[in-house]
Amino acid sequence: MEGALTARDRVGIQDFVLLDETTETAFLSNLKKRFCKDLIYTYIGTLLVSVNPYKQLDIYNKKQMAIYMGVNFFELPPHIYALADNAYHTMLTEFNNHFILISGESGAGKTEASKKILQYYAVSCPSTTLLNTVRDKMLMSNPVLEAFGNAKTLKNDNSSRFGKYMDIQFDSQGDAVGGHILNYLLEKSRVVHQNHGERNFHIFYQLVEGGEDNLLQQMGLERGYQHYSYLTQGQCATVSSINDKNDWKSVKNALQVIDIDEITSNHLFGIIAIVLHLGNIHFDSDNKGHALLNNNAELHWVSNLLGVDAYTLQEGLTFKKIDAHKDQVLSPFTLDHAVYVRDALAKAMYGQTFTWLVNKINDSMENKDSSRKTVIGLLDIYGFEVFYVNSFEQFCINYCNEKLQQLFIQLTLQAEQEEYEAENIEWEPVQFFNNKIICDLVEERHTGIISILDEECLRPGDATDLTFLERLQEKMGSHPHFVTHKLADKMTRKTLERGDFRLLHYAGEVTYCVVGFLDKNNDLLYRNIKDLMCQSKNAIVKECFSTMDPDNRRRPETVATQFKSSLLKLTEILMAKEAWYIRCLKSNESKQPGQFDEALIRHQVKYLGLMEHLRVRRTGFAYRRKYEDFLKRYKPLCPATWPHWRGDPADGVELLAQHLGYLPFEYKMGRTKIFIRHPRTLYATEDAYEKCKHELATKLQAKYKGYRTKGEFKKQKEAATKIETCWRGAQARKEREKREWAVKVIRKFIKGYMTRGQAKVTDNSEYLAFVKQSYLNRLKDNLPKTVLDKTTWLSPPAVLTEASEILRKLHYRLMVRKYVKGITPQKKAQLQLKVLTSSIFKGKKDSYPQSVAQPFMDTRISENDINARVIQMIRHEHIKYSVPIIKYDRNGFKPRPRQLILTQTAAYVIEKAKIKQRVLYTALKGISVSNLTDGMIIFHVTCEDSKQKVCRYTADIWGCQNCLFLYKYGTECLLIV
Repeated sequence: MEGALTARDRVGIQDFVLLDETTETAFLSNLKKRFCKDLIYTYIGTLLVSVNPYKQLDIYNKKQMAIYMGVNFFELPPHIYALADNAYHTMLTEFNNHFILISGESGAGKTEASKKILQYYAVSCPSTTLLNTVRDKMLMSNPVLEAFGNAKTLKNDNSSRFGKYMDIQFDSQGDAVGGHILNYLLEKSRVVHQNHGERNFHIFYQLVEGGEDNLLQQMGLERGYQHYSYLTQGQCATVSSINDKNDWKSVKNALQVIDIDEITSNHLFGIIAIVLHLGNIHFDSDNKGHALLNNNAELHWVSNLLGVDAYTLQEGLTFKKIDAHKDQVLSPFTLDHAVYVRDALAKAMYGQTFTWLVNKINDSMENKDSSRKTVIGLLDIYGFEVFYVNSFEQFCINYCNEKLQQLFIQLTLQAEQEEYEAENIEWEPVQFFNNKIICDLVEERHTGIISILDEECLRPGDATDLTFLERLQEKMGSHPHFVTHKLADKMTRKTLERGDFRLLHYAGEVTYCVVGFLDKNNDLLYRNIKDLMCQSKNAIVKECFSTMDPDNRRRPETVATQFKSSLLKLTEILMAKEAWYIRCLKSNESKQPGQFDEALIRHQVKYLGLMEHLRVRRTGFAYRRKYEDFLKRYKPLCPATWPHWRGDPADGVELLAQHLGYLPFEYKMGRTKIFIRHPRTLYATEDAYEKCKHELATKLQAKYKGYRTKGEFKKQKEAATKIETCWRGAQARKEREKREWAVKVIRKFIKGYMTRGQAKVTDNSEYLAFVKQSYLNRLKDNLPKTVLDKTTWLSPPAVLTEASEILRKLHYRLMVRKYVKGITPQKKAQLQLKVLTSSIFKGKKDSYPQSVAQPFMDTRISENDINARVIQMIRHEHIKYSVPIIKYDRNGFKPRPRQLILTQTAAYVIEKAKIKQRVLYTALKGISVSNLTDGMIIFHVTCEDSKQKVCRYTADIWGCQNCLFLYKYGTECLLIV
């Protein structure tokens, strides 16, 4: 600050607080003096005033960044880097959240200011590979969001047509570890309409001018904006300050940095192409006034890029589906209505895509660590706008500026005065204009402009923009900040059209044309169009419209209501953080360097409330702190308060101030805080603290290191040397022994393998022993289990061929011996009798075969035993075999008689006169026969009925009782007999 006093005559005052007189003339004179020397930054306390120079200044390089890193706020000339650095270090010191509010008119340089802050944090924060990736994504999100969200307006070639709030997340070490972006009210109407002298969003021109030939061909686009209706309405597609081809390359590079791959990028650009093709779809009308669509080429490209049926798309653009009970009725659109639906689809598609893009950027910057983080928020939102014709978008934008001005008043002027009153500090109150009356006029429930607009949009009947204007006149005809043609006096009436209303904003009067207010506020998209978009093959379109819940029949919130809710949430976010302010001013309307339009600057100074803020700073105090916090930080500066103050904190602060030599007018003691009037007093204290802190730290370090390490150092060094020597020797010997042993083992193994076919000698003895042992271990676990198993024996190596044969014979003899020992005397006698009987009778007696039990004994039943009705039903299939069976119930197993009939084509299970089950032979997958003497046979049947139940039967087949089961097993049924 002392440097500012020295340089005041040459470059003006660096802080408006130090002006000799706080008049508007002195304020503008100082601002102009600095502007003419290319000094575009000036302070009002901690508030930064920035004037757009409309030229490049060499004050944003890395050298400048290094100068401002870690320096007190007022030590160097005003700069945006100083404010960014001070916010950053305050956040680290106090571990709380901050935000930087950048405000001003459109074209004042708000977006550029937010870029400079991001670039500063990218350079000044600690650097690691992970953090560099996060910072790259934060920086590269700017060209993407500018391409999709910025456009040329009458006042600015790169005007943000959406509001952006970005949180930069820092960990406790000050590393940038993540970020999050909130977007507000994208000006979707610009997609389908631009005023004269304005352009559509940059991305459209970048694609058709800079896109690769194969990409344009793939999307059915032609080079040059003149081919597209949505790009030529403003008749200002070419702008000297914009290079669309270079910007296209920057956008493609930025998309890769924020983790959007080539396939997703093509889907994204495909949506831009869809919007352009939609704009070229033109409708004709038939003799009844209904809309007809004849431009099949453009419709084909839209349907092809969306991946939906062209006829269904054509139907959605020319007919409305009405649900009538269970039927759907198609109601044809008029020509105007069809154009409205086409434009609504283009706007909805672009708006949803922009939201998707912001979410994608957030996902790429997301901080995965759940530990507590502090944030610095950057609010870059629309500037106050006044055009020749002001519509719904300007109404919302100016309402947003009213809310931000109200927030500024609450956080600075009003809060400043209230704090002085609460602390019982005497000072001269500053009068200021409280714009709450204007905010209430717009947003108050039931009686505000937004509520009336919503009511008019939702009410049945023929609601129009003019009926909305009439309702406004009825509800707020006596409001001092609202006037229409009907309510105005004769002089004012000459400046108002019949379809206009005028609001007296804090920034001045703005006249709004109500034409289009209802349509833009509704922004409706018919359900059949939403359903069609949900079927799109374009992944982004499908994802965006699937989240819109097409099945929800409730009417969606209007645009104004959504915007109002978003602003309320934003206000809550900002109120929870410490505020820093950058006020951006336009130096002239023609965007020429070196021109200082005093009338324009005066107007901006007035509505930004800069003079009121200056008066508060001059009348009030630059710094205030609670006694406990102030004493905790600065108590080392006074011997009486160091190291501990046992009394009341206010008394300790008073003693500390006297010790530091504070004069009575330099500070005041409040109820709970100390107030310091001048920053130089505070920074002198801070400098003394920094010096004292280093001295204390140095003393403590010296004492500790001398006491703890001086006596131990030599002992530790000697001990470490001995331990290292012994340890390395032991390790080296152990390693040498291991290597020698390993070499011997490997050498023997290799020699043994090479001589494995030779006679046993010293070289191969260990290898052959290993082979024998390995074979015997494997043979032990794979011995045959039965005498009949002749195939399980393992193949032996050559050296064990003879031994393996001996072992095999011994094993089989052992199994035979065990089997013979297991035969009882009775069984042995029976077997001997069977052998004797066979030798006596076999081949010598005709009745011998009949005396032996046969597996297939005929137990069939005749046709006389089968019900006549059943025979009548299956006679054409020729019965081949029939047998009685018994079914057992699942519960209780109660037996029930059944019959099994086999015909030429199928098997039937019969209960008296009913056919209970029919199994086609063609359904058989196979037949299995039991290898035992139980007479079981299994039919594998394909199951056609997934709910087929389990049945159980018992049959007397082949002379014995055998069970027949039909049960489901996976997709196969088993019929077991």
